[in-house]
Amino acid sequence: MKREAKLLLEKACDALILSIEFFNRPHDRGRVSCTLILLDHGFEMLMKAAILHRGGRIREKRAKNTIGFDACVRRSLSDGSIKYLCEEQALVLQTINGLRDAAQHHLLDISEGQLYVHIQSGVTLFRDLLESVFNQDLARLLPTRVLPVSTSPPIELAMLFESEVAEIKKLLQPGRRHQVEALARLRPLAILDATIQGEKGQPGDADLRHIGQELLQGTTWPNVFRGAAAVEIAADGMGPSLSLRLSKKEGIPIQLVPEGTPGASVVAVKRVDELGFYSLGAKQLAEKLGMTIPKVVAVVDYLDLRAQSEHYKEIKIGKSMFKRYSQKALVAIQECLEKENADEVWRKRRTRAKE
Repeated sequence: MKREAKLLLEKACDALILSIEFFNRPHDRGRVSCTLILLDHGFEMLMKAAILHRGGRIREKRAKNTIGFDACVRRSLSDGSIKYLCEEQALVLQTINGLRDAAQHHLLDISEGQLYVHIQSGVTLFRDLLESVFNQDLARLLPTRVLPVSTSPPIELAMLFESEVAEIKKLLQPGRRHQVEALARLRPLAILDATIQGEKGQPGDADLRHIGQELLQGTTWPNVFRGAAAVEIAADGMGPSLSLRLSKKEGIPIQLVPEGTPGASVVAVKRVDELGFYSLGAKQLAEKLGMTIPKVVAVVDYLDLRAQSEHYKEIKIGKSMFKRYSQKALVAIQECLEKENADEVWRKRRTRAKE
């Protein structure tokens, strides 16, 4: 292992162990903030060590500082020569980073059950990456007296949200004058929800008040927190060997958010009715554009739309496979035809095919 990667890995493991120590401390002063800050720091060091270990760079050319947390996640997820993360693991990292941001820069009132889920899933992820990237066992780095995090997990995310929402609604009752406390308690739920949906940054007080009003008016939590409703907790093992992982529910896709998208995280869960989103076949495209199907397909190939997930998807229903296009594909073709003649695109496509 490279010297710099080795030192970063040691720093990552130190931060993780200190995070576990703060979580298990017998008093609460500074406990939540220190736990989240150290766990977040540990993951950033771990990702940088992994990127270097796999032959990548953690500095842009001529830059003095190393890349930040989000850039580490993106490289670890999408760089083919470096890639070691999956989308669900990136969701866990984004959530921990969002909670750390709130704990370090503002107010965060998180329940013990929620904190446990995030820390235990973090320890599980750290253990998985340590083994898959560095072929090291986390248990060998911990003293034998240490029990990582907890032995009695709340493993139903729905139950956590229901109990939290009930407490928040009590705080928001007229005459209680506990709005600041209610907003602080809403914040971790909103951060988890927004992070899963690919939104970067902290929810404002106005956003939190709006969420609180929706809950008071009787809107169910899955309809308020649509991102959180798209994931679940998967647990296996027990005691010191317990693994807790945040995973998307079956059939719900995770997409990589394009780099440079304002206010966006690296990945996002999207609850999409796929047949509703990809609502057009080649025949429907041709009818809407007043063209023949071969010429529409020629423009599709010319624009390489079938390589772009927001424009095209093959959907399997039973044993049949359907090639479907979104409304965005229709718009892209219309914009192309405003600049170029369809016959000219057809000619270019035939020439390219011959070459």
